[in-house]
Amino acid sequence: MLFREAFELMKQGKKLKLPSWAGYWYWSKDKQTIIIHTKDGVDMDIRETQIPDYTFSNIASDEWVLADDQNCPELGGEATFGFGDAYKFLERGLRVTKKSWHKAGMFLTMQRPDEHSKMTAPYVYITIDGDYRVPWHPSQADMSEKDWVLYEEE
Repeated sequence: MLFREAFELMKQGKKLKLPSWAGYWYWSKDKQTIIIHTKDGVDMDIRETQIPDYTFSNIASDEWVLADDQNCPELGGEATFGFGDAYKFLERGLRVTKKSWHKAGMFLTMQRPDEHSKMTAPYVYITIDGDYRVPWHPSQADMSEKDWVLYEEE
């Protein structure tokens, strides 16, 4: 949904988030502002954001959803997202995996070339069984499914 709709729901007492978030936003009637409830459990007035560009790009999103105990880690659920968000996490140096992958321990990481690399541009590789790594590219199914999650070692 668009932020306009999300904002109206916040003012009605609902918690909203973007699909990849662990936290959520809500409206504070007392302070008359949006409160950002972070993945670390901290409540912050939106006017105190340290990264306005990131905050404004979130507001511009059309992917707002209600936060609940199924899709929000801060409420006991799990955040899943599409491949576009998965790729953004890879660019930030994080690992991602798919819930539908049949083998535990499989994950993707972004490889950035160094002076010893034969590659000249960043690429994605998949790690299987902890040590086996190969360059990877997504299938159409990988790009269309919404079961991507951040990878956390077991």
